[in-house]
Amino acid sequence: MSAAVIHVDGVTRRFGDVLALDDVTLEVGAGELVGLLGPNGAGKTTLLSLVSGLRRPDSGTVTLCGQDPRDAAARIGLGTTPQETGLPDSLKVREVVDFVGGHYPDPMPRGELLERFGLEGLAARQTGGLSGGQKRRLAVALALVGRPRVVLLDEPTTGLDVEARHILWQALLDYHADGATILLTSHYLEEIEALAQRVVVIGEGRVLADDSLAAVLDLVAVRRVVLSAPGAEAAALAALPGVVGVRREAERWTLLAADADRVVRELVRADVPFSGLEVRGASLEEAFLALTSAEPAASDPVADDGMPLFAERSAAERRRSERRRAAVGRDPDRRTADRRQGARRANEENPR
Repeated sequence: MSAAVIHVDGVTRRFGDVLALDDVTLEVGAGELVGLLGPNGAGKTTLLSLVSGLRRPDSGTVTLCGQDPRDAAARIGLGTTPQETGLPDSLKVREVVDFVGGHYPDPMPRGELLERFGLEGLAARQTGGLSGGQKRRLAVALALVGRPRVVLLDEPTTGLDVEARHILWQALLDYHADGATILLTSHYLEEIEALAQRVVVIGEGRVLADDSLAAVLDLVAVRRVVLSAPGAEAAALAALPGVVGVRREAERWTLLAADADRVVRELVRADVPFSGLEVRGASLEEAFLALTSAEPAASDPVADDGMPLFAERSAAERRRSERRRAAVGRDPDRRTADRRQGARRANEENPR
């Protein structure tokens, strides 16, 4: 890794009884593009707020380009876009860009900035007349107007349609190609796959995984067994040894399995009539959920007949999951099951 521009060392942050970050250590090197993944309440937004100097840790240290991020001098090379950005309704787009750019010694020319984000035709429009997606693109554009070397983006494409999302992706990739360091959070897992070179997974305020995209997928070792099985039932397929989740799309079934070969043998042994068998690698979504979920939640995706996508795992599979987490620094004995459940309830009630 190149010299770290973001350094988080042993950071803990609480909000009342809620433990938002629990002894988190993270370094981001100059020129990296890092995707930060985690469910609501995992601590992603809290972590960005510490790096940007909006909050201070209860313990541990945070530095930005070697300085305390609460010092104004440290933030001159920082661009940020929070989850929600307020824009003055009566000002025109060009006026907002000029106002924000005026705070920096060498701002990006207004025309160049608006063109990067497909907003050049909206320069004379008041921000109050923009659509939600246009406002979001403008908010991200404003994060780059000062030519920052470090960019923090919290859910940057929320509310964007597919076309606008791709425009923003390309703008970020182009800016990163010029040498910028970018740390972004997203619930759009395909966004992380499209952008990030490195993935950091956070759950319950702790780092669960920190590696390349390919390594995170390999870490959970989940495979997809895809097949056609007319007349098959989700419950019967989920009961096959080795299957950890079931999904149906039209007449095709997807079985999630840590050992795809075993699942195929069990299909034959159970005399399940199938055809068109395919075995594929896991998507980032499947890897992410496998890392952050010890058991299915009410919000987990479901198949067409209501069967949970991620079925409850066996005791042996849970032990394998704990070993995988320990391999990336998670101590499964650090918290009791009751404490994890209490923290999860608190995070759901007070998302950060």
